[in-house]
Amino acid sequence: MEMKARELREMTPEELNEKLKSLKESLLKERSAIAMGGAPASPGTMHSIKKQIARILTIMEEKR
Repeated sequence: MEMKARELREMTPEELNEKLKSLKESLLKERSAIAMGGAPASPGTMHSIKKQIARILTIMEEKR
């Protein structure tokens, strides 16, 4: 589920770190599934996860 930037800005830094950690784990699982020769469940999933990670990192940088 994609979160809007507005929703992410309302989160605390600790919540953002937790969200970032879980997204990175999801991305790792998707990459490992592809590396093992399987096809991803949804082709746009990796793109969506990367986009969310970038969005969170941007907001974390803004809060500094």
